[in-house]
Amino acid sequence: MGQTITEKIFAAHLKDTPTPGNMVLDIDVVMCHEITTPIAIMDLMDKGMDRVFDTTKIKAVIDHVTPAKDSKTATQGKIMRDWAKRHNIKDFFDIGRNGVCHALFPEKGFIRPGYTVIMGDSHTCTHGAFGAFAAGVGTTDLEVGILKGVCAFRIPKTMKIELTGALGPGVYAKDVILHIIKTLSVNGATDHIMEFTGPVVDQFDMASRMTLCNMAVEAGATSGICAPDKVTAEYLWPFIQSQYKTIDEAVEEFEKLHSDGDASYAKTFTFDVSTLEPQITHEYKPDQVKNISELAGQKVDQVYIGSCTNGRIEDIRAAASILKGHKIPDHVRGILTPATPDIYSKALEEGLIKIFIDSGFCILNPTCGACLGMSSGVLAEGEVCASTTNRNFNGRMGKGGMVHLMSPLSAAAAAITGQITDPRSFLK
Repeated sequence: MGQTITEKIFAAHLKDTPTPGNMVLDIDVVMCHEITTPIAIMDLMDKGMDRVFDTTKIKAVIDHVTPAKDSKTATQGKIMRDWAKRHNIKDFFDIGRNGVCHALFPEKGFIRPGYTVIMGDSHTCTHGAFGAFAAGVGTTDLEVGILKGVCAFRIPKTMKIELTGALGPGVYAKDVILHIIKTLSVNGATDHIMEFTGPVVDQFDMASRMTLCNMAVEAGATSGICAPDKVTAEYLWPFIQSQYKTIDEAVEEFEKLHSDGDASYAKTFTFDVSTLEPQITHEYKPDQVKNISELAGQKVDQVYIGSCTNGRIEDIRAAASILKGHKIPDHVRGILTPATPDIYSKALEEGLIKIFIDSGFCILNPTCGACLGMSSGVLAEGEVCASTTNRNFNGRMGKGGMVHLMSPLSAAAAAITGQITDPRSFLK
């Protein structure tokens, strides 16, 4: 019997099988941010185990609230800074160099095909877009990862998600994953890896693949994953060119990770996206999804474009293509948060930031703040936000606020009209 890509990664990293059904894996990258890691740091210190297993495999950032908004978040940042300095962690990104972790770390070339990656953050699954096994973990697992470089997982069950057809104009990777979550439900992929495959995925760029994998957890999945290919190799080439003579050689090596033709899947779903319309969430769960036309006309108070789901340069370009030449209404607060300094810089160079400013948007530094209602765009009770983020839980962006998840194209259209709007009406 053949193996899936995840089974191959698990086999290559297997350190121990302590009990039936459980596998302890060696970890290639332990990622850390200032919301969940300080708890682990302090606990390790209290236990007299203030050590890291390998300083080169620890990647750390202050990104959820940056700059600090109060004494508590300032303290969280200080714990991270002191820890990074104490252990000489080179890949620590503080204010001015920091960005949203799940955009920054791939941009730095830290994620490679076949890697195992953990972080105390549920959207760590984003990195599966590179053909890596990447999962969010709890504090105890994070501590063990920092200290020993290992983590325990159940033997993986893989769910195959095949995407066929071709996306129509104005339909985005975000619409695809929202539709998948609607179909599966928020528990439909629990304890599974969602392996995204098919001609649509093959045509997707890395930003689109990261969007797919980012929201796999919203269907309950442990992780999402895509087979690495030439698109992956071209993205990573600046970081891997010393390892391979050509990109084609890298691709040939990556193909060894691909799921075998006779691999066994726990479940298989096929989605023909040819007739898919722009999607939007309603109510307070990521699987409560409708065609955007069904909610058209509902007023919005805020539009947020950013996050680890849709704050990349491709997302900003898409939104700017709709916004160009338009002014947003006075009652709408438009907020753009490029996910990293490099993305911000590219948006400046390409004239995209000016398009947003001219339209009436506020431009913020890279941060996760608004997405989880901690800073930089918190909603008041009764307010509605059209958002490119990944969760619409009750109170997610502020107590009593309503969050509608959508693509950057749909968010830009909502900003222009001040209400939920099908972005296809703005396509030239």
